[in-house]
Amino acid sequence: MSDIRNNWTTEEIRAIYERPLLQLMMDAAEVHKANHKFGEVQISSLLSIKTGGCTEDCSYCPQAARFHTGVEVHALLKTEQVVTAAQAAKEGGASRFCMGAAWREVRDNRDFDRVIEMVKEVNKLDMEVCCTLGMLTTHQAKRLAEAGLYAYNHNIDTSEEHYSEVISTRTYDDRLNTIDSVRKAGITVCSGGIIGLGETDEDRIGMLHTLVNMPHHPESVPINALVPVEGTPLADNKRVPFDELVRMVATARILMPKSAVRLSAGRLELSIAEQGMCFMAGANSIFAGDKLLTTGNPEFDIDKEMFRVLGLTSKAAFADRKATTGEKKNQLQHEPC
Repeated sequence: MSDIRNNWTTEEIRAIYERPLLQLMMDAAEVHKANHKFGEVQISSLLSIKTGGCTEDCSYCPQAARFHTGVEVHALLKTEQVVTAAQAAKEGGASRFCMGAAWREVRDNRDFDRVIEMVKEVNKLDMEVCCTLGMLTTHQAKRLAEAGLYAYNHNIDTSEEHYSEVISTRTYDDRLNTIDSVRKAGITVCSGGIIGLGETDEDRIGMLHTLVNMPHHPESVPINALVPVEGTPLADNKRVPFDELVRMVATARILMPKSAVRLSAGRLELSIAEQGMCFMAGANSIFAGDKLLTTGNPEFDIDKEMFRVLGLTSKAAFADRKATTGEKKNQLQHEPC
């Protein structure tokens, strides 16, 4: 039930996805308990280090320059500002700090040099440092790795078939090539998608099919529910029903047993009870703090209350790396000379 596989068929994924919801949740909970400490949740914080003015046309994004969403354009923050924000996030309970820039792609210029500096400085706080900067080359990924970057986020968003309905300024292969560059550089991969983009259940299954059949499953899989923003082409899309979000979380958990499944955008609309069902179904990571780049999110104090009510505990930074190192040590100790 919790074997790692990279050869799933669409039909196999559909059979899991279409199980009765309570049965699906129970099955996912069993997989989760077999592979993770039940009730332990990683807290991540996300900061927009460069806001707005993006040349992409992602239909869901308020930071696209061509949409009139009221988002103010801000140049790249100073390193001191970023470090201060990371310290505040750590004090709020976050063990991972992610920096996002509204760029189509990374360019080899002074701004990228400054991001490298930010990664090095935040690393000194003993936090897992993550970036989401758009497309990047293997060489750029290696520079980030050398600076100490722990994770890189690059979502595939939806299925390959539906992708062109959402974004026209880059291709699905562009997404996959960036993920490949990240993997080659030895950085952990954070990649998931968004539901509520006008996709079908088949598109959701297709997105999971892409993720689960990568040579290595993403170490972190964000499941986002669209937050419609006025001024974007998807502003009138209906919010995703809660049960559909749980279904995606549970299916992702069964398909990718070792990955962190992150309950991401859209959490502000969920009650504690609804979030609790997502945690039961295998979610074990959240973004905390009042902003996810430019959209709303529960504040740290609200999440602290949720953790108290549900009996959740926060996961320490680098816990997965330490666990893997420990497993290797144990294997060496038990192998015959």
